[in-house]
Amino acid sequence: MRRLLNTLYVSTEGAYVRKDGENAVVEIDGLEKLRAPLHLLGGVICFGRANMSPALMGACAERGVTAAFFTENGKFLARVEGPVSGNVLLRREQYRRGDAPTECGAIVCAIVAAKAQNQRTVLKRAARDHGQGLATADLARLDAAQIRLRDIARRAVHLSDVDQLRGLEGEAAQRYFEVFPLMQRTEEPALRFVRRSRRPPLDPINALLSFLYTLLTHDCRSALEGVGLDPAAGFLHRLRPGRPSLALDLMEELRAPMVDRLALSLTNRGQIQVRDFRSMENGATVLTDTARKAVLVAWQERKKQEIEHPFLGEKTPLGLLPHVQARLFARTLRGDLDFYPPMIWR
Repeated sequence: MRRLLNTLYVSTEGAYVRKDGENAVVEIDGLEKLRAPLHLLGGVICFGRANMSPALMGACAERGVTAAFFTENGKFLARVEGPVSGNVLLRREQYRRGDAPTECGAIVCAIVAAKAQNQRTVLKRAARDHGQGLATADLARLDAAQIRLRDIARRAVHLSDVDQLRGLEGEAAQRYFEVFPLMQRTEEPALRFVRRSRRPPLDPINALLSFLYTLLTHDCRSALEGVGLDPAAGFLHRLRPGRPSLALDLMEELRAPMVDRLALSLTNRGQIQVRDFRSMENGATVLTDTARKAVLVAWQERKKQEIEHPFLGEKTPLGLLPHVQARLFARTLRGDLDFYPPMIWR
């Protein structure tokens, strides 16, 4: 396995990244804050009002270092490439592996196993934090769901048939959402989870989950575009016109720890209440404008929190995890990694 190249993420407002010899230099208010040798970089990614000098963009293009730009919220804006780009080869390999049952299954098994394990981690944390307030029967249900999710994760890593893996992924989702209400502390009946509903969400908690899932999907899609992958050509999710299947694949690893825990925190702490939702004529439930802004603020704060990436062994803000995983996925397709290392939460 080859050594992973580093990616330089620049997110401070007003930061300027320039070329100095064979280095990328980050300046804030005219003061040098960081210096990184170009030969150690795999990408330079700027968020929001961070800027990059034309000289550095040219140097990155010559060396095959990705130079990409995103909004503050992570929406992909542009990518600077030289005359010879590996993206067409990367996407060709992406399409080839998607059509190769064994290679496709190797990627899907990692995604499904990580999803089930991460759902289990969320349940375990809820049992640890709130288990004393649960009835004995409910605590037993939570424990049984954890065990089943553990078994699903273990089974997934030994399978290569994509249809079987899709069945396991569906079972993991079913088992997880069956006990989702046991993680809720709110006493408001209208905020209690009954069942998962989408397109449209029919109650407040589903409306909150769907809105947050949309934000996460957006971040995953932008991250994939930033490394040159086709967000529509997925492996776990079937291909459909207009569906960002690969972004949905990537989201499965991050869904429970990033979105579900935030939704539970917002409702359990009373930060989001019934008055923050309104019903539409078609039966859908949506967030009010004020509540949507509050959720966006909470989402941005959540993305600032750091964890240690289990594969890289480095502290990483949650908001950059889609970009990290997208880069790992691209390197797997290029053959730099022997396997795709999914994000597994500890």
